[in-house]
Amino acid sequence: MEAPPAVSGGNPATDDVSQAETAILRLKLAVWQQYQHVLDKTTPHVLRRWIGFSVLAFLYVIRVYFLQGFYVVSYALGIYILNLLIGFLSPQEDPALAADGPTLPTRASDEFRPFVRRLPEFKFWYAITKAFCIAFVMTFFSAFDIPVFWPILLFYWVVLFTLTMRKQISHMIKYRYVPFTFGKQHYQGKKPSAEESTSLPVD
Repeated sequence: MEAPPAVSGGNPATDDVSQAETAILRLKLAVWQQYQHVLDKTTPHVLRRWIGFSVLAFLYVIRVYFLQGFYVVSYALGIYILNLLIGFLSPQEDPALAADGPTLPTRASDEFRPFVRRLPEFKFWYAITKAFCIAFVMTFFSAFDIPVFWPILLFYWVVLFTLTMRKQISHMIKYRYVPFTFGKQHYQGKKPSAEESTSLPVD
């Protein structure tokens, strides 16, 4: 009695689809790695990054001005920027909840601790730049141009910005911190007076 013929291991069409999906995944991974590499190279160039963002923001403002529309998109963009700004100005750990006490130096041996943001500068730049890019692309689609009386939106945003910044500044004053670090500092302690300086023994 002869053995039955061997059955083929798989469907050629299915194998082609699997190979195509694998190739697409590899291409996506390669593009993402290259994109991440470019972002990593721009990290130390703070001034150039913000100059590029300023150009992008200026182009968006000019386009909205000449189109005389897309005010709802601009309002949503402004709310998102305000949310990012709060994270940029806030410390990583809320001083009201900190259990270690003050972070400022109190003795000559203490070293100054730099301000650590809840939202780091690079992530702040990346998020706000991406938001402007998305908003700029949306201005090419009339579906996002919703008719609205723009002075009301501007008034709402100004009021919200004023109240939010007032609360943030009060928090900074209450817990005595500044959301910027100017170099490496050390606690100098109390300087000796002139009388104490002259009374020191001379070898």
